[in-house]
Amino acid sequence: MKIAIANDHGGVELKQHLVEYLTAQGHEVVNLGADDTASSHYPIYAARVAKAVLSGACDKGVLICGTGLGISISANKIRGIRCAACSEPVSAALARRHNDANIVAMGARTIGPVMAEAIVDAFLTAQFEGGRHQLRVDMIAKLENGEPLE
Repeated sequence: MKIAIANDHGGVELKQHLVEYLTAQGHEVVNLGADDTASSHYPIYAARVAKAVLSGACDKGVLICGTGLGISISANKIRGIRCAACSEPVSAALARRHNDANIVAMGARTIGPVMAEAIVDAFLTAQFEGGRHQLRVDMIAKLENGEPLE
C-alpha cells in the first residue's frame, strides 16, 4: 500500500518511527511532513496528505501533530477527506469500517510509538463495510456540498 504521511514540528520523532515501521512492513511511504522541530503549521501538512489521497497518488494517509486534533480538523476541511483522530486502535478500525475514513491522525504528545503502530495497523487492515454505513458516508458528502439531508 502507498501511504502519505505528514506531521508538524510536534510529530517529527513519531513520524520517523512510523516511516521505518511501515516501510519494514512493505508499504511505500511518502513523507510530506516536517523533518525538523522548527515551528511549522499543521494545516499545510494536512493539505499535502489530503491532496495525495484524493488524487489517488497514495492509498491512505497518516497525520501527526501534538494531539492529532488540529491536523485532523484541517484535513476534514477538504472535500472528500474523512480523517479520524484516534488515540487507540478500536476507533481507528471503526473509522475505516463504518466511516470509510481515508486518513488517520494521532497525537505525538498523547500516545507512544507502540500505540501509534497499533493504530496504524488497525486503520490499514480494516475494510469499509458499506451497506447502511454507505448511506451515512453519502450524507457526509451531501453536507460537504451544502445539500439538505432531509
